[in-house]
Amino acid sequence: MTKYDKIFGVEDASEESLSPEEAVAAIAVITAIADSPVEEVDAESLAGVLWEFEVFEEYTEDEIVDIVERLISIAEEEGLGPLFNTANASLSDDIVLDGFAAGVIVLLDQELTIPKQKQPYLKKLQEALEIEDEEAQEIIQEVIAAIQEAEEGDEAVILGDQVYTSPLGNFTVAIPVDPQQGGRIQSQDGVVGFYDDLGTLLRIDYYPLPSDQIKELASQGQEQYLQSILLDKYVPQAIFANLPEAQIRYTEYLKDDWQGSYYALVDMPKGFKIPQQENNGTATRLDAYRGLLAFINGEFLYIVSSQRSFLDGETPSSVKEEAQEIKKNILEFVQSIEFN
Repeated sequence: MTKYDKIFGVEDASEESLSPEEAVAAIAVITAIADSPVEEVDAESLAGVLWEFEVFEEYTEDEIVDIVERLISIAEEEGLGPLFNTANASLSDDIVLDGFAAGVIVLLDQELTIPKQKQPYLKKLQEALEIEDEEAQEIIQEVIAAIQEAEEGDEAVILGDQVYTSPLGNFTVAIPVDPQQGGRIQSQDGVVGFYDDLGTLLRIDYYPLPSDQIKELASQGQEQYLQSILLDKYVPQAIFANLPEAQIRYTEYLKDDWQGSYYALVDMPKGFKIPQQENNGTATRLDAYRGLLAFINGEFLYIVSSQRSFLDGETPSSVKEEAQEIKKNILEFVQSIEFN
């Protein structure tokens, strides 16, 4: 019995049905788990990888996270073999190569090569998907080229422009991370995040205010409106949904900042992920505090956030001290934003 017979050597199929897109995601999940404990596989990291695939262009990243979490549960309950058999049967002819590409991108290391110990798995996957050697090599090279192009594009943005401009033209901001320290930008509709290998996380969420929200703001008043948006909507959807153990530890209305802004500190146990060097969806999780500041400028609602993580064994200061320090960092960052 070979190492990967538990995946490619069984006949049972999953009791769950999969769409073609879910089948592609399943290949990524199976590949991540094939040589790693399932608890080390991080759904958000895998979703971030899959989100770049054209087959998921109609999905939000949160929707892909939900798909990946469901697939991980299936793998735990029914095994990798039944999940693979169902995924393989669910891959339409025009999407089989995407499934193989999803496996490839999970296996690539930091040097964009397939580690020698991973190559037997990739060969088994290729054979199971009935992909010819020449075609498989083409897919591998295309995946590597796409990653290199994306990395070069990110570096060009950081080194060349030094400024990020919102696609809606409502703000510009000096890029606060350094590519020499792993600085990178992640942007999608209504949000941009700046990250680096030192643990920096600065994020701007922005929403045009429709007429009904403007009326609600006028009716409730600035403080109540911002409190409701931040504590009753944003935090539950963006944080609690992924970290049920997280909790709000501090809140404050800042009447003199941005004509009234609302600040909150969220305690996130194991809420910060340090990705491993390989793109295999695994991550180390650290405890973290995230501060969030909600305010209105022009016709937009903004939620700007910053995060502080704690190394294993590191003891945070009091909640109030941590809240004030993170608030200070956010306010300094907001000062660097030029609103149009």
